[in-house]
Amino acid sequence: MRISSNFDGGNIDVLNIDDKDNIQLAIRADNDSQFLQWFNFRLTGNIGMQYTMHINNAGETSYPKGWEDYQAVASYDRQHWFRIPTEYKDGKLTMSLELECQEIQIAYFAPYSYERHLDLISAMQVHPDVELEHLGLTLDGRDMSLLKIGDGDADKKTIWITARQHPGETMAEWLVEGLLYALLDGDNANSKALLDKANFYVVPNMNPDGSARGHLRTNAAGVNLNREWLTPSLTQSPEVYYVVEKMKQTGVDLYFDVHGDEGLPYVFLAGCEGVECFDERLTQLQHDFVDALKLVSADFQAEHGYEKDEPGQANLTIASNWVAQTFNCLSNTLEMPFKDNANQPDPIVGWSPERSIYLGEASLTAMLAVVDKLR
Repeated sequence: MRISSNFDGGNIDVLNIDDKDNIQLAIRADNDSQFLQWFNFRLTGNIGMQYTMHINNAGETSYPKGWEDYQAVASYDRQHWFRIPTEYKDGKLTMSLELECQEIQIAYFAPYSYERHLDLISAMQVHPDVELEHLGLTLDGRDMSLLKIGDGDADKKTIWITARQHPGETMAEWLVEGLLYALLDGDNANSKALLDKANFYVVPNMNPDGSARGHLRTNAAGVNLNREWLTPSLTQSPEVYYVVEKMKQTGVDLYFDVHGDEGLPYVFLAGCEGVECFDERLTQLQHDFVDALKLVSADFQAEHGYEKDEPGQANLTIASNWVAQTFNCLSNTLEMPFKDNANQPDPIVGWSPERSIYLGEASLTAMLAVVDKLR
């Protein structure tokens, strides 16, 4: 029996592995940070044998309520992910399974590896409507990659999409993968109509360092990038700094920042109602965008989510608020669950990469519904 997390995005500490029925594990915190929740490891054992693993510090994680009604994901081929029996009790997260193959990967959510990220960037750049721009380097020396999609016509609307500011929220990059392939599908009439009206600027992974390091929420310096937008710096948050500088060059008519939420078992939007510029025009745009997304995706709902900020009380260090206030535009944070979606439950896979991909495709249709009204 062996447990390893020495790979891209891996995270687990092995405390005791002497007894297959009482394996003791712990999640490592993000570097220079107190955030911890993401785990991702491989178990090697004997086919047909039962294994029980305890994550002892689950009660000390950043969002312990996230373990309620939660089931870990697992895969034998790292392509198809399913849920395994999981229980949270007395501060411990316990997972049990009988091995069907010699090795299985177990994670908080289906991983989106840095290698897959590079594959996505490379696949997109070969399309004639795509230009790849290198914005700069992260603190660990990785590329900050921007995909520019469209003909650059200044009369068209400008749509910005960012994902995975919090690296453990891998469903965000799964969504962007689906969105990109749908947007560049020459047989997709909605996408063609959208590209006739808008240019896209897409950052599929805002936090490649945290992703590779197996972090939940921060970059290499232990900084939460979604609290850096008001005053980003090259020393602490170059990822945000480069994107902010590029946005100032292009302008923004619609912003879509993609995330995952540990606790809520729903897909929902967090809007920018608290920014000072949120007027009747933005109110109507938000209403139209929400209605369109509800219509095209049964996974999306608008009843459950975060409380709206009071007028003028928005936190401008958060991406969607800063962008809305700076560019007076429609701006949203999309949240997806780590658990199952309570509105459309699936006990086998829960919320999944596939459903994230489909939601990305649906998001384009919602954008098409409002693109003519953006300015």
